[in-house]
Amino acid sequence: MSCKSRLLAGLGLSVGLLVAGCSTTEEKPMVVAAAPVPALVALPYDQAVRKAAQDLLANANLAKDQRYTMIVDPLVDGNSGMQTEATAAMEQSVVQLVKADYQQVDVKRFSSESVSALPLLMVGTFTPINLQGKADGERDAYRICFALADLKTGKIISKGLARSLPDGFDPTPLAFFREMPVWSKDAAVDGYVKTCQGTKAGDPINPAYIDSVLAASTISEALAAYQAKRYKDSLALYEAVLKNPAGNQARVYIGIYLNNQKLGRKQAAMQAFGRLVEMGLATDRLAVQFNFKPGATAFTQDQQPYAQWLTEIAKQSQRQTACIEVAGHTRRGTSEQMDERLSLQRAEFVRQKIGSVSPGFAKRSVAKGYGSQRAVVGTGKGNDSDALDQRIEFKKVSC
Repeated sequence: MSCKSRLLAGLGLSVGLLVAGCSTTEEKPMVVAAAPVPALVALPYDQAVRKAAQDLLANANLAKDQRYTMIVDPLVDGNSGMQTEATAAMEQSVVQLVKADYQQVDVKRFSSESVSALPLLMVGTFTPINLQGKADGERDAYRICFALADLKTGKIISKGLARSLPDGFDPTPLAFFREMPVWSKDAAVDGYVKTCQGTKAGDPINPAYIDSVLAASTISEALAAYQAKRYKDSLALYEAVLKNPAGNQARVYIGIYLNNQKLGRKQAAMQAFGRLVEMGLATDRLAVQFNFKPGATAFTQDQQPYAQWLTEIAKQSQRQTACIEVAGHTRRGTSEQMDERLSLQRAEFVRQKIGSVSPGFAKRSVAKGYGSQRAVVGTGKGNDSDALDQRIEFKKVSC
């Protein structure tokens, strides 16, 4: 089924003529001599955003005598999939540029109604990187990636790229992402990131993303309601999106958990948390965001129901035939050896906590510390922007 066919089917619309060229089959590349790689230059943040946006719109070759509708699926951090203050501000800057310089483009709110019209769709990522290309090097810049796709053809029509200096913006995650108990990049989120990164004009939209665009529009509305503290409205939207098969995503259950917590519905919240644990263990992507005291192994004294979390993890783990690795991760500190030692101590602390609830867990689990080797954010800022790097992960391993 073509990209457009899948999207139309998800919208409940009849499918007419299929779009040719939407296949993901790739031709073998022609071998050519390697061209010199230009030096990577990072610009001040505002300049970098403007450059990427101008390139995106100029490369789209939008006719001045034709009307277009454009929607924006909220921009994300390319490593974590989170929305941040910086990505939200970046989206506003792009929309302002479109309204000022491209009168033929009507920017509409990202909603199920606007998606149904099959407009132009913009996605984008803002990702901390090392300018020297080192995977484990200091994140000394950010890569901006914008992509503009046509939902009628299911193809990318334009790209905009730039690199930004690592200051002049706020990388703090939005409240939803700061407060979520479990981190997971759903297949749909991965598809979103891949649609932007590693593609060129003419390439198809990633199948995992285009199949979930309609669900993504409802999820976006639900998240906006959460940000506005309209928890009942947000909960209703998250529960509604579960009726769409593409809505069976971890971020939806996170939304159900958080809203029920805010509304004082503890039992319903823990049911959602249990579903998150079940999904995470099934895919080996269960990363729990515990808050630890700085440089210590003990939890901070906050309002999170850690005892209930640990009990649920213990219960779900008992259903597994494999053993469980409890892996500790930390932010990048001054010493790799100290990072590894701290992460191991935190992993062992959590393992023993669960073992006190479920003695059998202690016999079927092992603690391991990875330090900052597998940092997701990797900036080493030591604040809310890289809190995800001090997560605890649970993974099935052979006994």
